[in-house]
Amino acid sequence: MKHLLKMLDLTTEDITGILDLADQLKYELKHNIPHPHLKGKTLGMIFQKASTRTRVSFETGMYQLGGYPLFLSSNDLQIGRGEPVQDTARVLSRYLSGIMIRTFEQKEVEDLAEYGSIPVINGLTDFCHPCQVLADLMTIREFKGKLEGLKMCFIGDGNNMANSLIVGGLKMGMSVSIACPVDYQPPKEILDFAARYDCFEMTDSPMQAAKGADVVITDVWASMGQEDEAAKRRAAFEGYQINDDIMAQANNDAMVLHCLPAHREEEITERVFEAHSKEIFEEAENRLHAQKAVMVKLMAD
Repeated sequence: MKHLLKMLDLTTEDITGILDLADQLKYELKHNIPHPHLKGKTLGMIFQKASTRTRVSFETGMYQLGGYPLFLSSNDLQIGRGEPVQDTARVLSRYLSGIMIRTFEQKEVEDLAEYGSIPVINGLTDFCHPCQVLADLMTIREFKGKLEGLKMCFIGDGNNMANSLIVGGLKMGMSVSIACPVDYQPPKEILDFAARYDCFEMTDSPMQAAKGADVVITDVWASMGQEDEAAKRRAAFEGYQINDDIMAQANNDAMVLHCLPAHREEEITERVFEAHSKEIFEEAENRLHAQKAVMVKLMAD
């Protein structure tokens, strides 16, 4: 594993190794055991999309690992003024130990990895969100004791979260059921991957998707950059809310996850959110531990 660009690139063994290390690093942090695996290393963090969890968790994680995080706003970089990404990649590779980028186009992440000579971590693109899904898998395993054989249900937009959850869940031996409106399904590349698995279901019925689920997951209906579509999307996603009726279809001990920020009473009710807040905020914390594991895997000597 040279980079973390998308879940499609990872093997089951890669994911398991990251989750095992994340568990270890979480234990060490909770017990005040230092783990300066990245002492003397520097992580450049390029943000072309705003962030709360991504920035704070990567900065804090890098500090806890003994390294130095460097925040790089697109407003501060020549890449935001037209410098080719391949030139930026080659220059930053001479200064940094690794790059994390949170941006719009997946191609920009792939180009950084192709033209640079240091590890690149995808902090989010419109296509996928591998860091979040590694934290989600970590959280499910933490609460349920396993991943293989569980049913994961995602209800909402066939967006970057859905894409990465489908791939990550299937690679880890889970059954995956996705409910999206017909016009908002995941892209062909993801559905073609999922078609290889008998344990994948794509439907436009949230009730059907939630039947027998061990974990129910959702995300906002209008992601960053789609604000002008918010009204249209609210209409399209009517009936796709995680509420008591949906949860009645899932197993009695089903978890609920949300990558945050949540728009309560849109994609999830206040009641369901608060009933499952322990899982949701453990999921948010696990961004820190999962990303630390990724950084150690990619950047440690």
